[in-house]
Amino acid sequence: QVELVESGGGSVQSGGSLTLQCTTSMYTYESYSWAWFRQAPGKEREGVAGIGTDGRTTYAESVKGRFTISKDNAKKTQYQIMSNLKPEDTGMYYCAAELSVGLTLSRDDFGIWGQGTQVTVYS
Repeated sequence: QVELVESGGGSVQSGGSLTLQCTTSMYTYESYSWAWFRQAPGKEREGVAGIGTDGRTTYAESVKGRFTISKDNAKKTQYQIMSNLKPEDTGMYYCAAELSVGLTLSRDDFGIWGQGTQVTVYS
């Protein structure tokens, strides 16, 4: 069974930064598309950043210019650097992976999920 493990969440003041990591032991890491989703209390889970097999990236409008997604195929780890954080960025952040879906932030496209890491931004 494929496992995704997120880390790096925490509590930070508005304007601060955090870096999330997602690691896995899957053999064919480089063949997967990856993304970060977040879910605030009472809201739908939404995609915030994605990276394809070729390294191309996509971002939700709300985080463009503030979040950066990247991956290291050798370490089987993807990262999300979050800068200039705002209280509305608060939520549980999930790492997701899937084969053959291209570059996407659609929740329905992903079938492999981590357990999540909490990010809280206070003003």
